[in-house]
Amino acid sequence: MDRAVCLCARFHVFAGKAGVGWRRKRPGPTSTSMKPQAPESRLDVVEIFDDLGPDERARLAAELQTLSLKRGDVLVRQGETADALYIVVTGRFIVTVDGRRQPVAELGPGQPIGEIAFLAGGARTATVTALRDSLVLRLGRAEFEALSARSPGIWRTLTVTLARRVAEGNVDRAAPPDPRPRTVALIRAGASPLPETFVARLLTTFERSSRTLLVDAAKANDVLPAGTPLDSAEATRALNALENRSDYVLFLADAELTPWSEKAIRQADLVLAIGWHNATDTRPNALERLAADLLPADAQRLVLLHETRAPITGTARWLAGRTIAMHHHVALDAPGDIGRLFRFVHGTALGLVACGGGAYCAAHIGLYKALLQSGITFDIMGGTSGGGAMTAAFAMGTAPDDVDRATHEIFVTNKAMRRYTWPRYSLLDHTNFDRQLARYYGGVDIEDLWIPYFAVSTNLSRHDLHRHRQGDLWAAVRATGSVPVLLPPYYTADGHMLVDGAIMDNVPVRIMHELKSGPNIVVSFDVPKLERFDVDYRALPGRAHLLKCAVNPLLRRTLPRAPGVGTVLMRSLMANRQDFDRHLQADDILLVPPIPSDMGVLDWHRHTELMDRAYRWTMREAARLKAEGHPVMAAPGRGTAAVRAAELPVAE
Repeated sequence: MDRAVCLCARFHVFAGKAGVGWRRKRPGPTSTSMKPQAPESRLDVVEIFDDLGPDERARLAAELQTLSLKRGDVLVRQGETADALYIVVTGRFIVTVDGRRQPVAELGPGQPIGEIAFLAGGARTATVTALRDSLVLRLGRAEFEALSARSPGIWRTLTVTLARRVAEGNVDRAAPPDPRPRTVALIRAGASPLPETFVARLLTTFERSSRTLLVDAAKANDVLPAGTPLDSAEATRALNALENRSDYVLFLADAELTPWSEKAIRQADLVLAIGWHNATDTRPNALERLAADLLPADAQRLVLLHETRAPITGTARWLAGRTIAMHHHVALDAPGDIGRLFRFVHGTALGLVACGGGAYCAAHIGLYKALLQSGITFDIMGGTSGGGAMTAAFAMGTAPDDVDRATHEIFVTNKAMRRYTWPRYSLLDHTNFDRQLARYYGGVDIEDLWIPYFAVSTNLSRHDLHRHRQGDLWAAVRATGSVPVLLPPYYTADGHMLVDGAIMDNVPVRIMHELKSGPNIVVSFDVPKLERFDVDYRALPGRAHLLKCAVNPLLRRTLPRAPGVGTVLMRSLMANRQDFDRHLQADDILLVPPIPSDMGVLDWHRHTELMDRAYRWTMREAARLKAEGHPVMAAPGRGTAAVRAAELPVAE
């Protein structure tokens, strides 16, 4: 990448979660150039030109050329000679480096592209691509060298400035940029029309906290000079300029793929495709196909409308044939649903991340109950192992006390983890465990939940983390909690072997940050404390003595008091936290509820006791955070803008 990316404080670091992303669409730029002289003021935004005098700056500005680029055009390509410097006039660009999965920077109006590599010489070390229709100013090397020959003072001044910038850049780093999209295109999904009532309510929701402008084809005609073609640089400049007086610009596309619809999609950082969930024709329409061709998946979201809240089925047919970042269910009689959609766009959606930990996961119930009573609600949930099971129940709309009763039925009354079997595939009888889970999680698909949910398991076929975001909810809960040896792995229809997610990521906050921007409440349990065991290893009996103990209960008193297989496994899984705390961000809240020192990881019979302890502890923590003014606890409307889990209809 140009050293400017690393050394210049202006270069933004790409976050890529709230709808901005990149994929290469063309082998090279198809830009058109224009020759009007660029204003001298354009150079004011480039730090490396700060020390030039007014006359030198005016001579330099006279050499600038205006270029118009379409969305997806490559401005500079990695490996090419740095033969020009660029300044972004309007639009957005993404910086990518070969071999890296994620973009490394994002550039907007007023920012230079490649000024240090241009002045120092050498090849481009990154590719810069237009995220939307954009305008840039270009200063070519030939023009610059000719100017330097006529005015040698320009080169001397820039050399001194460049040396200072390189030295300062070794210690200074820019803060991460705001990853939120600024322009959002609203298009219809499938064959259903886009309801005007929804657009009006969405606009009202945006306007409550942000300066928002809605632009449809008629409004665009008012904004553009008479006779201006929509595919012209003048139209791009005028539409991009709308951001100067607004936090968000919502481009409302026509019902069909008209020139305005295409321009709206090209101008958008994020596309919301909106359709009625109960529509019969769910195939992607022409507008959606264009958006899919121009935008990456993480810049596209599907909004499915419902007249009222009720159990949902059949969302999978909408997801077939679409590759999107996320889908959102919105009931028109539930204002909180539109509020949740806004928070995902705005980068303030609140997530709940729940760790695994065997019977300790009963603490999640008390913690969740206390957070609800403290006015906190969540926009997305997910977890690992027992945490994945608990958040699945919460996402289904099950009240905390009902989750506690279900925990008792599964693990105490029906002994889901206490029925042993012949150890051919596992130590425990998985059929009993599976049957208990099916009573509460069976018959529900993840995509039919009212709020987004995920669970993680460990894929032993790929040696990778498996993310459950669609499909059978029971299968996700079963896979994420497949403790090796205790239970057999869960095998997918395409042959993948899945076991407990705690093996690779027991606190999946990183996965949550990949799905969205914004704060999270992250729950972890203390790593099992260092503990000495008064066990003589040589006294551990062999098979013959163990068999005698199995048939003679009186002999069991002679066995060493060493932990059993289940305890050793669960402690091992909890010890692997993958340094999750390095993925915590400034606005995340980490909660580590205390666990009774004498409670074991398989002591499910103490679930209500632990739930009550966690509830009381969390109520105190929530009060403390609120008193300290933590933004998550103090966010206006946080307790009412999102629908409480207890109010959600239970999936059937």
